[in-house]
Formats: sequence, C-alpha cells, structure tokens
Amino acid sequence: MVLFSIPDIRLFWTQDDRFHSQFESGEIIKFQHYSKYPPCFKDISFWTSKEGVESTFHPNDIYEVVRDVAGDLVERVELIDEFAHPKSNRLSNCFRITYRSMDRSLTNEEIDSLQGKVRDDTISKLGVELR
Repeated sequence: MVLFSIPDIRLFWTQDDRFHSQFESGEIIKFQHYSKYPPCFKDISFWTSKEGVESTFHPNDIYEVVRDVAGDLVERVELIDEFAHPKSNRLSNCFRITYRSMDRSLTNEEIDSLQGKVRDDTISKLGVELR
C-alpha cells in the first residue's frame, strides 16, 4: 500500500476497473485517485460538412470546445457514431461527453447548463450544424 500510495486497504477488494487498470505486473506506479461520484452522460450530434463542401473539422476541435466550457468536470469525450448520408454525402458525428466531479454529485440542471453552452460554442466556434 505504501509503495503504491494507496490510501485505503479496502480498494484491493473493489471491482472497479479504474483501480485495477492502473497497475501492471512488475511496474511500480503511484495510485491515481478517481471519483466515487456517478458520471453524467450527454451526447451531441452534428453535421461536420455542408453539401458539396469539404469539411475542415477534426475531433480535437470538439475536445477543445468541451474542455474550455466544462474544464475539470469533463472526464471523457468520445466519438460514438459516425454517419455519412448516402444522398447528400454529408458527414455526421455523435460524441458522448462524460461529466463527473471528484468532490460532489453533479445535478442535471448544472450539466444541462454546461451542455447548452457546449452546443452554442460548437456552432459558433466550429461552424457545424447541430442535429
């Protein structure tokens, strides 16, 4: 426990992958704390290109927008779906944003407010069309 800086012996009996995935056989690394509070998932879908126009969108663009708005409350942003419309050849992306606080449970009102700002900034900064 001391070697890995694990604060509580009960963590050894947890089934949480966030604990077990930190350790590999033969390596000594310092334990990284994780939140005990539940996550809140929100999705955002948008068209990244207009008909007949090549897209300049890169996934890092949405990551930057989300981090600028929500900061440390964002645990993960991941692309969960990509769709090319067969008739218009427009490309649509759907990203799942995982919000989680290290020190408290987040309320739906708080996250809905952040998600609204993310949606507004996605339109204004990236020039995409929300679905």
